[in-house]
Amino acid sequence: MIDAAQIEHLASLARLQLTPDEQTAMHEDLTRVLGYFEQLNEVNTDGVEEMQRPVNLVNVLRDDVPGQAFDPAVVAALAPEMQGGQIRIPRTVEQGG
Repeated sequence: MIDAAQIEHLASLARLQLTPDEQTAMHEDLTRVLGYFEQLNEVNTDGVEEMQRPVNLVNVLRDDVPGQAFDPAVVAALAPEMQGGQIRIPRTVEQGG
């Protein structure tokens, strides 16, 4: 299924420096995983409809209705500083010159 050269190539792609024992272990693990895929390929899937998700997704969000989220007086009381009906905050980015 998979040979030593492919193991070395995969290790190189992953930037791994494997010892010979680690290469052997990786070979055994990958061979076992690929064997599972071969078993799956043997399963008869005729008549089974393809699906993208195991559960149908339904949008459970409410409609986006414009409105006032917060009482302006509460916002003004919580804001560090107000200016012209807007919240004023300290500068977070210095201007370069």
